[in-house]
Amino acid sequence: MNIKNQVAIVTGGGTGIGRATSVMLAERGARVLVNYSRSHEEACETVREITLAGGQAIAVKADVSKDEQARALVDEALEHFGSVDLLVNNASITRHIPMEDLEAATEEVWDEVFDVNVKAMFFCARAAAVPMKKNNRGAIVNLGSIAGQTGLGSSLPYAVSKAAVHGLTKSLAKALAPSVRVNCIVPGAVATRWWAGREEQMKCLAPRLLLQRIASPEDIASMICAALEQEALTGQLITVDSGQTL
Repeated sequence: MNIKNQVAIVTGGGTGIGRATSVMLAERGARVLVNYSRSHEEACETVREITLAGGQAIAVKADVSKDEQARALVDEALEHFGSVDLLVNNASITRHIPMEDLEAATEEVWDEVFDVNVKAMFFCARAAAVPMKKNNRGAIVNLGSIAGQTGLGSSLPYAVSKAAVHGLTKSLAKALAPSVRVNCIVPGAVATRWWAGREEQMKCLAPRLLLQRIASPEDIASMICAALEQEALTGQLITVDSGQTL
């Protein structure tokens, strides 16, 4: 799929991987809806960066863990740009809880993490699939994590939620074929604000990776764009982790 002139929604599009993806899509000629929940200033700055470079973008606030707000987000893209062709389900959260501290994984934590990391991706995909299927073409990329493969991560609920995202990707790929493709990018460690306060830990990790480098948001964004473009790809989990899981 040629991304030029396509309309893309990027959830959590104002920071980190979402910002890099929004900018990269715009550089390829897409019109981008930059979604945010709390990062208003960052989303507006992302839009400014895109528009100053000659691209088209808008920032739209929505808590996509709420079905009605996910549907409204898609409606906003349709009203402003006239179409929805691409969806990047990037918005995610975590709680930093030691894996062995089962008592800290409260019902509240489970609900919050699954609402944003899993249900929101389904809600957005379901809403976006309507115009995509009407146009008989579309592509969705979900953001997973190697935590969903290894069972290790910032918390047990986070790791389980990302395993669910991987399963959701395969199920959606089957449910929306043949008109809509659904794939999942599975990053390892990425140099984003999630490492705030743990920068030394990140520096210690890098030399132990096969490529001896932590991935950048742009590394992940590049693979997201490739998955959106590749018309013979669906239902796949694509790991980008500098060899971390080998």
